[in-house]
Amino acid sequence: MGDIEKFQQERQTLNELVMKYAGLGTKRYYSLDSQAYREGVLPVKTKELLGLVASFVLRCDDCITYHVIRCHEEGVTSQELEEALFIGLIVGGTITIPHQRRAMKAWDELKNKSSA
Repeated sequence: MGDIEKFQQERQTLNELVMKYAGLGTKRYYSLDSQAYREGVLPVKTKELLGLVASFVLRCDDCITYHVIRCHEEGVTSQELEEALFIGLIVGGTITIPHQRRAMKAWDELKNKSSA
């Protein structure tokens, strides 16, 4: 089992645990988050790239991994991903470099899995 599969399983398990105890505010927040990434004036692919860059600048590895997965699912190319992360690097500075490394590791795992 690769890192991506482990991440997805843990994320699902933990989300189920959160929802077990969630009040109305938490449920509404999760719903709003889901709605924000739906097709609208901006395509889903663009929204996922925006989410990736925001997560990258905020240095949230879980969020970065999630958006890397979603970008892959939405057909983002390696060049598009790298360019988006470059914008994050410019905004976030050198402190984002370890997160860039982990993002590219996740991307490489997804690319290798899809070409196998």
